[in-house]
Amino acid sequence: MTANVSYPYPVHRQKILHDAVEIAYVDEGKGDTTILFVHGLGHSLLGWSRNIEYLSQYHRCIAIDLPGNGLSSTGEYPYSMHFFAEAICDFVQKKKLKNLYLAGHSMGGQICLTFAQLHPDMLKGLILCAPAGFETFNEWEKSLYRNTMYFVDLVSNEENSLRKAIQNSFYIMPDNAPAFTQQLVDLMKLQDRSHYRYMIDRCINAMLDEPVFDQLGDIALPVLILFGERDNLIPNRFIHPISTKKLAESTAVHFQQAEVHLISQCGHFLQWEKAQQVNGYIRSFMQ
Repeated sequence: MTANVSYPYPVHRQKILHDAVEIAYVDEGKGDTTILFVHGLGHSLLGWSRNIEYLSQYHRCIAIDLPGNGLSSTGEYPYSMHFFAEAICDFVQKKKLKNLYLAGHSMGGQICLTFAQLHPDMLKGLILCAPAGFETFNEWEKSLYRNTMYFVDLVSNEENSLRKAIQNSFYIMPDNAPAFTQQLVDLMKLQDRSHYRYMIDRCINAMLDEPVFDQLGDIALPVLILFGERDNLIPNRFIHPISTKKLAESTAVHFQQAEVHLISQCGHFLQWEKAQQVNGYIRSFMQ
């Protein structure tokens, strides 16, 4: 069921969680250290293609499709931050990965933070690209956020919502972004419509209901934090009218050892929009 979707690297598969879940992944490059890339909400490993292309010259680069996404298996999974973190943990153990850095974008960043809190001894460091989890919500704000998403569902279908979300993730739309967007739409269409909505809804609720902010100070690992200065999604400007720069810098001080970089003229999907700069920061951090 791969339809017209083409991945730039050979796709491998790994059974995890007592063979109840099958993970699709790519595995490129060699080196003493491994970077495991975790995508964001409704995306796939394709979002890391421009980073793997460069970084695999120096490191082993593995990117996964999270359960319920891309070419990985779907099902009535919990789709919680802890579920994703434990799925990654089992994957890491099955593949016997050592000297491991986790790289997460958006929701993937919150998953990586959850993993670091649960399994710090399995990691050498964290790379967070526009991570969810830095922004906190009280109960009223959670309700407002959920109601907003419910309204969007009422007035837009899944394809239009996905296209709009990707468009809003860029400050300046790159020339290759439309083709990438179409690939994500094609992947979404491989799924049953009701499952896709179920998965997205559970993921959004999990991000709100499984906060990581209060435990950031317990993370002793080196942390690289990257944000696009023109990020239109984090923070939510309607609920929290502050700048991305202020959110990033005020949160970074909670970690025991973290460096933060803001990339100018760049939106939420920084590892695609400004891949060269992101790759440079990651390469320097890894050295």
